Amino acid sequence: MSSQNEIRRITAPEIHARKNGEPIVALTSYHAHTAGLLDQYVDVILVGDSLGMVMHGLETTVPVTLDMMILQGRAVMRGSKRALVVVDMPFGSYEESREQAFRSCARVLKETHCGAIKLEGGARMAETIRFLVERGVPVMAHIGMTPQSINTLGSFRARGRDEAEWDKFLADAHAVADAGAFSVVVEAVAEPLAKRITEEIAIPTIGIGASAACDGQILVLEDMLGLSQRVPKFVKRFGELAGHIEGAVKAYADEVRSRKFPGPEHVYPLKRKT
Repeated sequence: MSSQNEIRRITAPEIHARKNGEPIVALTSYHAHTAGLLDQYVDVILVGDSLGMVMHGLETTVPVTLDMMILQGRAVMRGSKRALVVVDMPFGSYEESREQAFRSCARVLKETHCGAIKLEGGARMAETIRFLVERGVPVMAHIGMTPQSINTLGSFRARGRDEAEWDKFLADAHAVADAGAFSVVVEAVAEPLAKRITEEIAIPTIGIGASAACDGQILVLEDMLGLSQRVPKFVKRFGELAGHIEGAVKAYADEVRSRKFPGPEHVYPLKRKT
């Protein structure tokens, strides 16, 4: 294959350069086959710790482990060729210290070959983000509603509806941008606040439930395909695959119970002696 035809991966600096440019398209994926389907249409594939809820039926993302993230990160890298693959750092793998965070991130980068990591937290994580970036780890930050903090937040409700709350989120946004994050996910914040954050910081904002004011959007793939039972109010369903899958499984089950399935004699017919 000539170098002209080789598919080259999008890099973190290229996403950083998209500030105020063409909107960034991002989706989650946890499997090789879905990553392959997304790859030609999206800029970023996030191997999100939402896999704990989507794949394993957990109530929150808190129980997700580093090994789980690495396993699915490998799968997504095998299935994709073009998109920047970002792997979430799970709860407990980076908060203790800058050194712990670097060890965890280095392991993810080495074992998955992904292009960047994502971690939650604003100003409190700025020192860690700077430490990681200085050591060659591209970091996507995550502010607003941070699911890993659900036990202290108490609910998944939107943030920033009261303008009196804005200072904290604005400070978080500036802190992660100044620390060297190449982009930031802004989750479940009111549109005026998302607009203000996007206008004030120099890195792209990727919204999830944060309106079109951001520089891009990310959704959980299973949510937008209609596969998840519980979906945030802001999610637009672009498909209703749950019903199609259920219908196909029912049709299959009905055929099997009616013995309308091919046995070896149909697939590999016996050769009659002449």
